Amino acid sequence: MTALTQQQATPRVTAVLDAVDTALVGKRAEMTLVLAGVLAGGHVLLEDMPGLGKTLAARSLAQALGLTFTRAQFTPDLLPADLTGSYIYDQNRGEFTFREGPVFTGLLLADEINRTPPKTQSALLEAMQERQVTVEGHTFHLPRPFHVLATANPIEHEGTYPLPEAQLDRFLLRLSFGYPDGDEEWDVLSRRIDRRREEITIDPVMDPAGLLAVQEAVEDIHVAQSVGRYAIDLVRATRQHQDTLVGASPRGSLALLLCSRALALIEGRDFVIPEDIKRLAVPALSHRIVIRPELWLNDVAPETIVRAVLGQVPVPDAEDALPR
Repeated sequence: MTALTQQQATPRVTAVLDAVDTALVGKRAEMTLVLAGVLAGGHVLLEDMPGLGKTLAARSLAQALGLTFTRAQFTPDLLPADLTGSYIYDQNRGEFTFREGPVFTGLLLADEINRTPPKTQSALLEAMQERQVTVEGHTFHLPRPFHVLATANPIEHEGTYPLPEAQLDRFLLRLSFGYPDGDEEWDVLSRRIDRRREEITIDPVMDPAGLLAVQEAVEDIHVAQSVGRYAIDLVRATRQHQDTLVGASPRGSLALLLCSRALALIEGRDFVIPEDIKRLAVPALSHRIVIRPELWLNDVAPETIVRAVLGQVPVPDAEDALPR
């Protein structure tokens, strides 16, 4: 794997975003954060209404990155072995052989993850964390790179198994796309009319080895102590907020650090600035916060708490972020 500098890596990730833009309309800002999560080596939860392009986003990103893509539709009867794989008897060889499940891929779309029982959710989250699966005492390593984009419907509760906070904490970022405006929605329709077919195919602009090289380049992005301390202060403020039952854990600080470095590389910088931290605060921290139960009916959301602490915690001088 050839080492890359930030100057070499940034044009490559820009090309990835440009390629995704040809399929996904008006979601450049959101896909920039999704890509930041991938470049940081993590997994992303897309929590939004049906029909807003989550599946298209995952498939387009996989194609642009040159990764193998697998979609697993999560249902109440899905078993852990349906994801990880299982042993089957090979009559020709007279022995049991392992048949890989859909997690053996480059990018897995875990569609409607909240529709499957906790046992299956845990099997996926173990694969996400350990990058391996264990079946009948045998351990199988997943390919590198391996990333998960999971989707969830935030308004439908019947027949669902919401992810507990401890499992939500395993996702580096949680994002939503939101509805397009009128011009963007017409752009979606006009593109469909012009291409005369439903499928959208994107030519790869990167390959798995290239993605690993870019992820290595992210590790060289400078983080000044003042900026790192700012991230820690934000996380600590979520724990001390009056509406918080449980604040963000140190994993939240780590998520801010990792993703801010990836975002800086995407933006063409070799150092992190406070604005990177502020831009990532809500997607990196809100799903790690539990509000007090008595506030559930008062329109108090974890996102509200994060935005509140963003307005309270002093922001360091941007000049202090520059490498010395």
